[in-house]
Amino acid sequence: MTAVPGPTAAVVLRPLSANRVTGGFWARRLEANRAAIRLGHERLIQAGNIGNLRIAAGESTGAAKGAGFWDSDVYKWLEAVAWEYARSPDEGLLDRLTELSRTIAAAQREDGYLNSAIQVRGEERYARLWMSHELYCAGHLIQAAVAAARATGQVRLLEVATRFADHLADTFGPDRRGELDGHPVVEMALVELYRQTGVRRYLDLARHFVEARGHGRAAKPGFDPSHYGDPAHYSDRLPVREAETVEGHAVRAVYFAAGATDVAIETGDAELLAAVRRQYDTMRRQKQHVTGAVGSRWDGEAFGDAYELPPDRAYAETCAAIGTMQWAWRLLLATGDSAYADQIELLLYNALLPAVSLSEADYFYVNTLHRRTGARGDVQRAPAYGRRPWFNCACCPPNVMRTLAGLPAYLATGTEDGLQVHLYAQSTLTSGGLTVTIETEYPTDGLVTVTVQEAPPREVELALRVPDWAEGSTVDDKPVAPGGYARTRRVFQPGDRVLLRMPMPPRLLVADDRVDATRGCVAVTRGPLVYAIEQPDQPSGVVLEDIRLDPATPPRLEHRPDLLDGVIVLRANGALAPGPAESSYRPYGQPVPSAQPTDITLIPYYAWANRGPHAMRVWIPVRGNT
Repeated sequence: MTAVPGPTAAVVLRPLSANRVTGGFWARRLEANRAAIRLGHERLIQAGNIGNLRIAAGESTGAAKGAGFWDSDVYKWLEAVAWEYARSPDEGLLDRLTELSRTIAAAQREDGYLNSAIQVRGEERYARLWMSHELYCAGHLIQAAVAAARATGQVRLLEVATRFADHLADTFGPDRRGELDGHPVVEMALVELYRQTGVRRYLDLARHFVEARGHGRAAKPGFDPSHYGDPAHYSDRLPVREAETVEGHAVRAVYFAAGATDVAIETGDAELLAAVRRQYDTMRRQKQHVTGAVGSRWDGEAFGDAYELPPDRAYAETCAAIGTMQWAWRLLLATGDSAYADQIELLLYNALLPAVSLSEADYFYVNTLHRRTGARGDVQRAPAYGRRPWFNCACCPPNVMRTLAGLPAYLATGTEDGLQVHLYAQSTLTSGGLTVTIETEYPTDGLVTVTVQEAPPREVELALRVPDWAEGSTVDDKPVAPGGYARTRRVFQPGDRVLLRMPMPPRLLVADDRVDATRGCVAVTRGPLVYAIEQPDQPSGVVLEDIRLDPATPPRLEHRPDLLDGVIVLRANGALAPGPAESSYRPYGQPVPSAQPTDITLIPYYAWANRGPHAMRVWIPVRGNT
């Protein structure tokens, strides 16, 4: 959920509510997401999530299905419906929101408590808070309710959410129950509810949850550490003000950090803000894949150690990418630092977008950076299967839906005297009296044309982000530095145009030498996109693991409007390593048989696995590497 700081919040930038995507790359993706949201309702019924709420509401009978956190998937879907309705009104979707809001209200207990599975099964409330996700579900309910109120004007869900939040405030706190939910998110939600309602106790409770974590209150006392009893799994080993980096379960960690950032913003806590900025920077340098994704270990869905970034075993959960985007957005608002907008773009194109098929009907839970030839899936979420329509733990699909439905909010922000454009899409943006339209073929082309439609009769500033990779960029033919904003300040007139040109040559990246798993390999990028090699694009008979890339010859561009919804492919020179030897090992220094030349074709990483679950890799060994 995008944050909308309150009027006294300590922020540099302010979100805008009038951003509109009007065409191009993102219009196609958002329309596909709209179809996926409609389909999501059916999948939630088939899985039993909505059925649980209906049983708790007394609308049907039966036993509850699934885990105690299944309500959260419904709430994320409802948030997607709200943002999608704001983007493009759909009365059918609005009817679904109205109907489900009525069911959720009927399921809520008189004192405000709500969790359908626990209620239907007659389980004790908060008895297993380290794993029951009761406050996690409350958080997603609150976020959906705020979205519904802002996007549609409906307040029934908001009434449910405030009753639940009041119940939480009466139950938890310094002089009440001291346990913490094992899965953060309620912190972000409570701050947003405070922003929506102005009720201070919600912010105070969020601050309590933030300050209380780090003292071993989230894991069950006496738990065997081999079964996620380690407080680090719950971001509960060190207080947030003392931590130097993120650790443990990746989604929990970034959700918690985003909530802590919200608290820092609303309370003006500079020390807390400095702490979460320090942690983000350390994560970016040491624990982030080249795609922006986070999470290195399947065990515990966790961050690994510093520089532990294996491409073939990358967990890189979709929800972790979304949570990291939410964190970066809050830091962008707080600081105005373009580095966080660069992060949002990296994550959006290369960590979130790969998680969903071009049709928006199927999803990855885990986003590997290397699918081996002949890979076999061993669990439902394994990328070896390709994308899937749903999961038994279906947190990721509705999370993608709500994020893409709310994408326009990330495009630009405003200040009292200007407009800041962070992401480039064909769009209309308004801040104060300044309205502009943007025409661009981004991300395949680096030309961005900004045309002023309306302007106030005074000087204002138009700030255009120049990504950190965009060396040689110009604004109106004047050089601008990458890694910041190109600022044009003047009295604009309707019809004025500002042209940003960003060169997009292919670039080869190498990882820090401490990243053992990718030593001797390169990743290929162009503009904001990370590229990959996939089996269908290579010559017949070529085994992907045998490919070596020649770094001396720059890749060549080829526009393929017929391929994967229209992409720029890269053609590179390479070679094929000799086939498997009798042994996996050879003496150091022994001559290697000569490699055979071959052509290599790369596609944008986000587009892989749309032609079946083929072999793929992002990190490509370099020719001549021994």
